[in-house]
Amino acid sequence: MAQLSMDNARWEALFASALQRSDALTSEAVASAISRTLRDLGVRGCAGRMAEAFGEHPEQARDRMRWARQLVCELDASPSPRAAGYARAA
Repeated sequence: MAQLSMDNARWEALFASALQRSDALTSEAVASAISRTLRDLGVRGCAGRMAEAFGEHPEQARDRMRWARQLVCELDASPSPRAAGYARAA
């Protein structure tokens, strides 16, 4: 249960971050975006931004959440030691 909560927080933070698909999507950039957004907004703030986006633009929000979840899962599955360290640190 705790892992799912951590995953949700990271997905929501990435969703609420300024990071875009067109940005350089390194594990370091993603980890930094997640950390910065969690620090700036907190877990509840990230969830609030996500809820607002789903209320205003559900199709766009759906696509962004799918992207955020897929990106975090891909980085977690990466054999790179830096990506694995990011998964634990974020």
